[in-house]
Amino acid sequence: MMRYFKWGIARLILEPDECPDIIPMWLEGNDQIMHEARQWPRFVPRIGKHCRVWFGDNVGGDGSTIFNELRRQWQELVAEDEKREERRGFAMGVLSDGLKYGEKAIALREECTRQIRAAVLAVRRKRGLPDEDPKQGLVETWRQEGGKKEGKMDDGSWVGRT
Repeated sequence: MMRYFKWGIARLILEPDECPDIIPMWLEGNDQIMHEARQWPRFVPRIGKHCRVWFGDNVGGDGSTIFNELRRQWQELVAEDEKREERRGFAMGVLSDGLKYGEKAIALREECTRQIRAAVLAVRRKRGLPDEDPKQGLVETWRQEGGKKEGKMDDGSWVGRT
């Protein structure tokens, strides 16, 4: 089961000068090598376990992809933001409040992460695994966990250092 993708991945795609190559990957077995519930010594991977990696096709780059359209919309937002006095003088990589919390900016980042997640799920599907419940990719689904930040979640998944 895959959790929702966080906005950092969207920033890595939306903010560079050129659209990066985006190669979706599906990993299987890494939980056997370094599972969150492993006992001491936690820093040592389990030997004799297998991990498999499947790669999809490039969904980014210079071609006409959804990511190029999302990047165009992001660049328009940045240009609008730069016209405002408050944007001047920001260091590279630092976002104004409008680009952090604005409705359009949030919607663009959410759509970007949804598209990346869909590309990874396509690789998963090629692997022969069944589709998962679509609500698994929504932030709202995971908010039901309450204030619990780390450890074993109610759904059986593991989060953070445990």
